[in-house]
Amino acid sequence: MAGEFESLGLTGTQRGIYSVLIFIIAYGFVMTEEFTHLRKSKPVILAAGIIWAHAAVLAAQAGVSAEDMHKAFEYNLKEYAELMLFLLVAMTYINSMSERNVFEALRSWLVRRQFGYRKLFLITGVITFFLSAVADNLTAALLVGAVVLAVGSDNAKFVSIGFVNLVVAANAGGAFCPFGDITTLMVWQAEYAEFFDFFKLFVPSLVNYAVPAAVMYFAVPDEQPKASSEDAVQLKPGAIVICALFLGTIATAVSFKQVLHLPPFMGMMVGLSILMFYGYFLKIKFRVEGDGEGGFDIFNKVRHAEWDTLLFFFGVVFAVGGLGYIGYLELLSGAMYETLGPTTANILVGLISAIVDNIPVMFAVLNMNLDMDLYQWLLVTLTAGVGGSLLSVGSAAGVALMGQSDHKYTFFSHLKWTPAIAAGYATSILTHYLING
Repeated sequence: MAGEFESLGLTGTQRGIYSVLIFIIAYGFVMTEEFTHLRKSKPVILAAGIIWAHAAVLAAQAGVSAEDMHKAFEYNLKEYAELMLFLLVAMTYINSMSERNVFEALRSWLVRRQFGYRKLFLITGVITFFLSAVADNLTAALLVGAVVLAVGSDNAKFVSIGFVNLVVAANAGGAFCPFGDITTLMVWQAEYAEFFDFFKLFVPSLVNYAVPAAVMYFAVPDEQPKASSEDAVQLKPGAIVICALFLGTIATAVSFKQVLHLPPFMGMMVGLSILMFYGYFLKIKFRVEGDGEGGFDIFNKVRHAEWDTLLFFFGVVFAVGGLGYIGYLELLSGAMYETLGPTTANILVGLISAIVDNIPVMFAVLNMNLDMDLYQWLLVTLTAGVGGSLLSVGSAAGVALMGQSDHKYTFFSHLKWTPAIAAGYATSILTHYLING
């Protein structure tokens, strides 16, 4: 693991097997979140603590010093801290834009334009694809999902197909930019690819979305939705400036990494500080003018970040890291990458991420210390990012839309289109080979 320490190699011990079982049980709770309503962060954090307790006992029994064991632990802490701070800033900006009515104004405009169902199917898919490249795929899917639900409230078939389209578009759009998906961000931060290398995945990602969208298009009702009398939503003061600051923050994060060779989260934190100063300016300005609606509290935006996701990520990093320290990632690496070869193994990673969330899958891959070239790292970035589209439970976007859809979009309504999505998955891999191979 990163060459900083050696794993214990104690996978056959009783404690090691217990640790795997604990992780499987915890992940069972994660996968049934839709039915149990138990937040996914809770079981994985508990599992991470138990797994590291077992790892610490195994290390002591194997004669490993506490200092060496701490190196393994601190490696995971460093990985988590960098990604958590990066994501926290991104989430804060998204929350700020949402509070300033940026997304609500976009939703209102789309609803009032009175597009037909088929035209709206294409527009919402394309918007989701590009929006998820900068706002994470969950946010993009939920935002545009509100448009689909508002327009198709009396047409369950349109909502069902429209939501499948959004899941595919959101996952595909997040795969070609480090800001779009946590797994892509992880590969960038681990320095297996440079920021601009990921844009080589743009065409394969577009193909991944376009193939199933073309198949589903003809099943969309060729009708006009009922007229909407909704009023236009006005942007709150500072909305456009905050959007510009977010783009500037992205540029700063990339510059810190590419030019200064500093971790990109530092550039994101600089961007957060600018947003804080601008929030102070808004607060002072509208306090003087007596307009409470124009005021802005940055710490409210931090408070409303997706803390369940951030803490889930903590649990995943430490649970998978603990299993890796015991020796299971080496075992898995040998079984997958040495036996099957990197191409087959990377395609398999995408299929696994249709069932298991892609975050632990990608974190495991990154910690196998694999010797792969850029083509293979981009391949696994692509497959892990878009593989979750194969099933509705394979990505956060799918799970969230099932909850939002009022039973119009379900596991089985998504499963009906899995062959078309699988065709897009295979075609995107072939496209990546032809362009980048």
